[in-house]
Amino acid sequence: MWSNFFLQQEDDGRVGTAALGGVGGKSGRSGKRLKPPRMSDSQEGKIKLAFFVALIGVTLTVLGMGTEFWVELSQPKHSRNNQTCEMAHYGLWKLCVRTLWVSDIDPERESCGPAELPGESNCTYFKFYTSGENAVIFKKTTEKRLHIAGAMLALFSLFLMIMGSVCITMSLSKSVPFFLKPATICFIFSGVLVFLSIIVFHQSVLALLASDHSIPLHHQLSWSVACLGSAGAILIFGGLIFLLLSLPYNPLEKCFPQQSSSDA
Repeated sequence: MWSNFFLQQEDDGRVGTAALGGVGGKSGRSGKRLKPPRMSDSQEGKIKLAFFVALIGVTLTVLGMGTEFWVELSQPKHSRNNQTCEMAHYGLWKLCVRTLWVSDIDPERESCGPAELPGESNCTYFKFYTSGENAVIFKKTTEKRLHIAGAMLALFSLFLMIMGSVCITMSLSKSVPFFLKPATICFIFSGVLVFLSIIVFHQSVLALLASDHSIPLHHQLSWSVACLGSAGAILIFGGLIFLLLSLPYNPLEKCFPQQSSSDA
């Protein structure tokens, strides 16, 4: 009788242990976290190609922001004497006044320039970032608030480009498409801010010209603005590519379902 009792207790203990193990196993399996979807090799290659396009826009932005060829201001070439004339060109940070020889200028050109001609150059940095003083260019005074606003927009656009590049780098290193949407926002908004920076800077140039009318000046936007305009378009285009790559489906298949099914 006692032997049968102990055998029954052992069997009950085994059954209880097995039941607890089964419950624990189920809870362990149910507690597993779902892994984020991984990128395919083809999608990763497309992201790298789009990132290369965006980096071209970043490079053009840095090149344009660091130069002083945003705008050229030219006096009439015979305003001083028949031998030399003066012109100025500047960007966000620096102003250069150049003295050119009239004999080197195209005879059909009425104003002094262009800035690529050989001559003496005197360059200074703007002081309204440090002491708050306005610059005087050919008796005309700069509008520092507009100028600083354009510079801040350009710097903030550069910050968004860096953040977008970090997002794409993390997405490629982790092989997950989660960071594509933040990168899309960063690159598109950076391109928009680049265009806004150009517009605000041009308004500051117009305010400079309107400050004094004693000396007639001819002005034209230079090649740095062309670099920035191209950069803004490239950044917006790259951001739209990242947006398409972040979608869970191919938009072309949604737009042309019959063509995709016939090809299959």
